[in-house]
Amino acid sequence: MAYAIEAQGLRKSFRTHEVVRGVDLAIRQGELFALLGPNGAGKTTTIQMLTTMLRPDGGAARICGCDVVIEAVDVRKRISVTGQYAALDESLTGWQNLTLFAGLHGYTRKESRALAAELLESFRLTDAGGRAVGSYSGGMRRRLDLAAGIVSQPEVMFLDEPTTGLDPQSRRELWGAVRRLVKNGTTVLLTTQYLEEADQLADRIGFIAQGKVIAVGTPEQLKASIGGKTLTIRPAEGTDPADICKLLASEHGLEAHRDEDGQVVKVAVREAALAHTVIGTLFDHAAAIGDFALSEPTLDDVFFSLTATRGKEVTS
Repeated sequence: MAYAIEAQGLRKSFRTHEVVRGVDLAIRQGELFALLGPNGAGKTTTIQMLTTMLRPDGGAARICGCDVVIEAVDVRKRISVTGQYAALDESLTGWQNLTLFAGLHGYTRKESRALAAELLESFRLTDAGGRAVGSYSGGMRRRLDLAAGIVSQPEVMFLDEPTTGLDPQSRRELWGAVRRLVKNGTTVLLTTQYLEEADQLADRIGFIAQGKVIAVGTPEQLKASIGGKTLTIRPAEGTDPADICKLLASEHGLEAHRDEDGQVVKVAVREAALAHTVIGTLFDHAAAIGDFALSEPTLDDVFFSLTATRGKEVTS
């Protein structure tokens, strides 16, 4: 099988702090691979090594067969990197930005104009092509940045949290652009804060924690790996979600977690019968519940399960 991105035992330290502690990756050609993990897990540092911006302290990595250290120039010819902020000249129009990028990559004037028109149409920006980029919405700028990123016809594109700060509609428009890249054969490595985004886009997902990749699989495989279902509990006003977590731990030995807002409690249960028992226990202890639901696990649940397990391993 041909791999576009390979890494074995990749390591990087800053002074005495080891940020990446032996990352292994094997990403297939034409695949969209999402690398997920908490802040400080080593995602960005890993990408910086894969894109030749940082030199690894140990291990090895190859992009399209080229070593990222020994053949860094060849690697750069094969990749494109797009981050959270568009690398565009806001005083120029969208069309001018694209023709400028094309000229820098060796296209003739005629070829540059044709390519700019083609990309504006492909990324649904034709109507805005004659406007200054400074007047674009965030989503439009990000799509134009993607278009500029493929002017060089990269074999591999690195997208580092490209939808951060975008509204839901703009995010979905960018998803469409990314899907078209993959359909046309580009390999994409994506990092994102939004697990729903990875679920929607990725062929496979890798979870990274404390500088190591701890799980890899399709979204379906990862969800199935934690087994059972997820019981979601929304406490009534005045009930402390932390008290519910403590009660579930003491009465049933269940490890619950709270969502980002801290107001919703989630817990993995093996079967529906256990969920019924749990709810009964909460009522028996006069814990006021606003509502509850039983559902299939999400990537959020997988993320919590993996990082919680990893935390126990480190502290034990």
